Amino acid sequence: MRRKAVFLDRDGVINNDTGHYYIYKPENFRLNDGVIEGLRMLSNAGYLLIIVSNQGGVAKGIYSREDVKKVHDKLGIELKEHSLIIDAIYYCPHHESVSSCDCRKPKPGMLLNAIREFNINPEDSFLIGDSERDIIAGERAGLKECFLIEKNSSIVPVCKQIVNH
Repeated sequence: MRRKAVFLDRDGVINNDTGHYYIYKPENFRLNDGVIEGLRMLSNAGYLLIIVSNQGGVAKGIYSREDVKKVHDKLGIELKEHSLIIDAIYYCPHHESVSSCDCRKPKPGMLLNAIREFNINPEDSFLIGDSERDIIAGERAGLKECFLIEKNSSIVPVCKQIVNH
């Protein structure tokens, strides 16, 4: 049986990125209001939770893959305190100013990899993003619907829409 998922952008959707172009230090990582409530609603409704994030600062040499891992470890610890887990995190370490790839949004590579690896039915799956490139990637991956939210706002209203679909 194919599974359903909600794909979420990281910076600006899961965590607050106000005042930072890149979030790569754990001490700068703060969950947005409503993330715990929204993720719990989606998880309780049977959706896999998958983060898809462009992390072009790696390619630019601003921070390392280890820095990304430390931020994701902090996310995992904070969610575990609320009995929540992210099923997978995909990130693109590339940047078009350095090299081309198939994974940097708006390309759908990260989503297509997750769809394949988790046997996800895109027609039962959604994306929540805060930029047009997120939405384009989700549409190119064939997702049922993609939601564009205001940067650093609560995901709860969109999560309610998804659960009620």
